[in-house]
Amino acid sequence: MITITDYNREQLLNILNDAISFSDGKTAKVKGQVFAANLFFEDSTRTKSSFDVAERKLGLEVVPFDVQHSSVNKGETLYDTVKTLESIGVHAMVIRHKQNEYYKDLQSVKAAIINGGDGTGNHPSQCMLDLLTIYQEFGKFDGLKIAIVGDVKHSRVANSDAEALRKLGAKVYFSGPEQWFDEGAIINGTFLPLDELIKEVDVVMLLRIQHERHDSQMSYSKEEYHRKYGLTKEREQKMKSNAIIMHPAPINRGVEIDTELVECSRSRIFKQMENGVYARMAILKKALEEKGFEFENQY
Repeated sequence: MITITDYNREQLLNILNDAISFSDGKTAKVKGQVFAANLFFEDSTRTKSSFDVAERKLGLEVVPFDVQHSSVNKGETLYDTVKTLESIGVHAMVIRHKQNEYYKDLQSVKAAIINGGDGTGNHPSQCMLDLLTIYQEFGKFDGLKIAIVGDVKHSRVANSDAEALRKLGAKVYFSGPEQWFDEGAIINGTFLPLDELIKEVDVVMLLRIQHERHDSQMSYSKEEYHRKYGLTKEREQKMKSNAIIMHPAPINRGVEIDTELVECSRSRIFKQMENGVYARMAILKKALEEKGFEFENQY
């Protein structure tokens, strides 16, 4: 799984159905000895750890990879790293890299490649866990109104989620500082001021401010951002009675969201993290099946 663009509505729903089955407690184990490696060239807690757990639940053997102690520090390219691991018998690799569309350099690789996040481009596994969380709550996508709020311009989560939700029939809206948007970032939705939008939507999906990708003209103090664009307790009280709060995390408490709302009754933030294992199990299973591997004890 590289980008959401590669999948139509039916294919997304097939992966989602597997993720739902895993969340219901069903299992699948790969036949034979299959090796996987997680190549994370950017920091990660949730994505890397949940892929690790997902791989082990599927019966894969996980080959450790630490970029700080790898030949990358000797000048080895991503392509050569991947080809090295493939040559010694790794069958599936999850890759996160700061370069947009890094995967275009890996088209000759025969091992299964799963995108754990490329630059500001795509984050398909986060997208699938978000879809799972929304479906668990509402049992549908058609007709839902979803707000994606914050640093959309630099967010691979926003790119992937907006495209998938649109394919599945939801209406996507955006909000946040206007200078953090461009036409390309909002092509799949509609920009609206937060205080106008908050009353209308079924899901408020907040985004982390990605300071590491900003220039000085994009800066806000924590207090200013929270007051203008954050989910305050006052804004939360204006949400629809059955609306939920989501956030891909890590969370900047008191910035994107009031700290008291992180675990309130509306919040599904930690549920998203739990769902990350099930979604990534479904993604890994599909990717390996496409490479000819078989699973037993399915469901």
